[in-house]
Amino acid sequence: MKVLFSHAYYYQLDPKQWKGKTPYPPLGTITAASFLRENGYEVGLFDTGLLDGPDTVIPILHDHKPEYLVLYDDGFNYLTKMCLTNMREAAYRMIGYAKDRGCKVVLSSSDSTDHYQKYLEKGADFVLLGEGEETLLELINELELGEDGSDVKGMCFMAKDEVVNTGRRPVIRDLDQIPIAAWDLVDIESYRRIWEEGGREFTLNIATTRGCPYKCNWCAKPIYGNRYNSRSPKQVVEEIEMLGKEFGVSKFWMCDDIFGLKPNWVQEFRDLLKEKGLKIRYKIQSRADLLLQDDTIEALAQSGLEEVWLGAESGSQRILDAMDKGTTLEQIKTSTEQLQKFGVRVAYFLQFGYLGETKEEIEATIQMVADNKPDDIGVSVSYPLPGTKFYDIVQDQLGQKANWTDSDELALMFKNTFNQDYYKALHRFIHKFFRRNQAQEYLKKHSLFSISGVKAFLKKIYYTPLISYYRNKMKRLENVA
Repeated sequence: MKVLFSHAYYYQLDPKQWKGKTPYPPLGTITAASFLRENGYEVGLFDTGLLDGPDTVIPILHDHKPEYLVLYDDGFNYLTKMCLTNMREAAYRMIGYAKDRGCKVVLSSSDSTDHYQKYLEKGADFVLLGEGEETLLELINELELGEDGSDVKGMCFMAKDEVVNTGRRPVIRDLDQIPIAAWDLVDIESYRRIWEEGGREFTLNIATTRGCPYKCNWCAKPIYGNRYNSRSPKQVVEEIEMLGKEFGVSKFWMCDDIFGLKPNWVQEFRDLLKEKGLKIRYKIQSRADLLLQDDTIEALAQSGLEEVWLGAESGSQRILDAMDKGTTLEQIKTSTEQLQKFGVRVAYFLQFGYLGETKEEIEATIQMVADNKPDDIGVSVSYPLPGTKFYDIVQDQLGQKANWTDSDELALMFKNTFNQDYYKALHRFIHKFFRRNQAQEYLKKHSLFSISGVKAFLKKIYYTPLISYYRNKMKRLENVA
């Protein structure tokens, strides 16, 4: 084949994610492959997602002898934005294997955009900066004509031992010009099997937008930037219809940074689904302030919304303002209540350890969880990534270690109010606290004399002593340097 697409996110190298048994195909990778294929190139996919390590690429390179290996990470997957060193090392090895076999190697990822020199030093021929489809097509076109590609905008390469940076190109504004992802290249059944092993309904990922216009100062946006562009509801519904017919899927993860920001998009999406008789269920990420506009929540619920992940982050308004979140505690509470009123589950992203966060502000976040009663939580600690205001503030404190190894490491890499052991104990405490509270709420509304009631009662008994244990551990660690 001419062009072999792959990526460097191996679920098995991220133990927490692999244990969860909810892997998604590399959407960004197969979208880029579809774009190149539509423009006349023979493409293939080596999907690393479910494999155990980079050595698996060796027989593929040997058997198929591609001219180009394009390591194109899925920029829609938030895990790739974390620039985990396990995946970086895997990419380095894949570069080496490809170069040993005479391939031209092209990189596109959050990490390579942030650290292009590292990848060039490992042998990559070209690193695409940010959104990569148009740059990749132009580059391959030039190389096929015998040119060196040096006049292609949107990438970096080495020339005479110096890095040449041709600058970023503008992001694509009309996203409907990008064809629907090349789902036919993915072994969908291998993903389905893992979901079923975990006892979960198989779900596929769809992106309806690119970028985010908000300015949370810890949020890295190396691929799509601070712009927000949207696919048409018509094209998205066509993709949903196709995935339903081809793979029997009716549940989706809308993996946009912010879903449905464009005025009237959600309402049109709902109406088109109804016209075609498509009944789906899906989950999204959104913002409390955005959800409270007009009839957004009602329209989302009518279109099949099942769960929303909100960037609640903190129960302290001072911390939210310091983060440049642009949302209020009242908006978080009100949007939660309204979503749950329409039968939509609400999950909170919580972030501890932001600069200057006090013990009282940590307690305020714990209290927010108790008061607002979200249906799920995801907990992390503040993590500085290049290109953010937050990174600039703490950059001088970063030593050799500036990235997590995997998504569950939760390492602190700058001076904080408490030490790393405290935040690890806090992480465990709030999960136990949340689960105990869920059990208590269930018992308030349901009979103890049922299977579900007994389970809830046992959970309450199980979690209560663990809450005390981790609370005491946090107290002991408060004054440890």
